[in-house]
Amino acid sequence: MKKCYIISGEPSGDLHASNMLRELKLIDPDFEFRYWGGDLMEQQIGHKPVKHIRDLAFMGFVEVAKNLRTILNNIKFCKQDILDFKPDVLLLVDYPGFNLRIAEWAKKQGITVYYYISPTIWAWKENRVEIIKRSVDKFFVILPFEVDVYKKHNYHVDYVGHPLLDAIEQQKPTLPSRADFLAKNKLADKPIVAVLPGSRRQEIDKMLGVMLNVIKTYKDYQFVIAGTNNLPKEAYQRAFDMGISVIFNQTYPLMYHAYAGIIKSGTSTLEAALFSLPQVICYKGGAVSYAIAKAVVGGRLKYIGLPNLIMDRPVVKELVQEALTEKNLSDELNLLFDQKERERILSDYKDLQVLLGNSGASKKAAGLFVKYLHESK
Repeated sequence: MKKCYIISGEPSGDLHASNMLRELKLIDPDFEFRYWGGDLMEQQIGHKPVKHIRDLAFMGFVEVAKNLRTILNNIKFCKQDILDFKPDVLLLVDYPGFNLRIAEWAKKQGITVYYYISPTIWAWKENRVEIIKRSVDKFFVILPFEVDVYKKHNYHVDYVGHPLLDAIEQQKPTLPSRADFLAKNKLADKPIVAVLPGSRRQEIDKMLGVMLNVIKTYKDYQFVIAGTNNLPKEAYQRAFDMGISVIFNQTYPLMYHAYAGIIKSGTSTLEAALFSLPQVICYKGGAVSYAIAKAVVGGRLKYIGLPNLIMDRPVVKELVQEALTEKNLSDELNLLFDQKERERILSDYKDLQVLLGNSGASKKAAGLFVKYLHESK
């Protein structure tokens, strides 16, 4: 039996790793797993993680600095745990700040290292390519332009397609009808504006207040917040106090039945696009963290939202840092309610889906994982 150690540190990584694991078990069930991840990976593996993602996500330079002792202790613990497990292969899923450090160390220990989902080296920290080249044996990327980015650095990667297509295709047959969704969550029969403020406490604290401030303007719509169980319910206390619905573990049904979305920059912006949900993308971080990030990125990055990055054009509006104000958010929401603007966005979404291709990323990644591992023995 082959032994595989997996490290995923965020909700999106937990989702994509779980779908890859589902396919991997079908191709080759002869694996023993030890892992860092979340509830979705636990469903596939059958036992609890060494570390749960709820204890691992730190966002921004300042937040990372504040939690540096915890992070360093996690790295130290992880290294020893890997050595004790003696894996045949280490599979790293996204989570680059942590995983690239582990990759460098693991390679020096003679451990085979595979990586799934690339860090955003095309946006910043392009020097990470050198770490990847010397530390990662096989790399599976999910965005089409990433192949050329790595090729420029004389490093071969395998493009497998975007796993969100798999995740959404898998969920669509199980999505409730609108009537059932409204009834289950005690919602009114009004158009829904989905509010996705992020999955980290720092994101909620920085952005949810601004998002909630626009609600009073729109009496003909109902705003529904996608909550995460990775945070305590008191993180959403202001919404509860205002009588605004917060629903948990129903993000895909919410996107499916929503008319528009206010969505924090990240994976959810691409999910919204794949659900054909017109949206405004929001991001606000700590002032110091944002200033550092902006200085590091410089002029290399025109967009922060995945739909815009992939299409290399402004498919949907981004409100970043100081631009995320109540007035600007209201103005952009008004545009999302305009039929002509909605048709333009939906047309761009169709182009985006063509560019991403068909589903099957999880199966392809699992197939290459097994193929390369067998070839290396």
